[in-house]
Amino acid sequence: MSGMKGMMSQDRRKPMSEINVVPYIDVMLVLLVIFMVTAPMLTQGVKVDLPQTTSDPIQQDKDVESITVSVDSNGAYYLEVGDRSGDPMSLAEVREQVAKILSQRTNGEVLVRGDEFVEYGVVVRLMAELQAAGATGVGLITDTPRERP
Repeated sequence: MSGMKGMMSQDRRKPMSEINVVPYIDVMLVLLVIFMVTAPMLTQGVKVDLPQTTSDPIQQDKDVESITVSVDSNGAYYLEVGDRSGDPMSLAEVREQVAKILSQRTNGEVLVRGDEFVEYGVVVRLMAELQAAGATGVGLITDTPRERP
């Protein structure tokens, strides 16, 4: 029996006085992964400065040619730089051309002229692509309302 008693005393350990932080590290890493996945989702979307009811026309530099992207009622895109207008382009071509032009300029404003009957999603996709191409501001061109008799 004395041999058994000696064995049991060796298995006994004194209680640990330190805090086990491994579970806290695991929780922290899980939260870090969750925030890393959700953060890009929060920043998606197009930043649009909504027009005020009493707005003045945009003042343009006379030295800098304006960049205008037009969308017709069929959803085709046309890039206009200054007075020069081009052929219909795809959305990827518009982004590529606008990125090239804006890389040589300090002013990153682009104007969008959308047909009244074009789908809303077409204009929003265009604005997102212009923002991705480096446009710092996107303005929407509108006509003044006609007086109704």
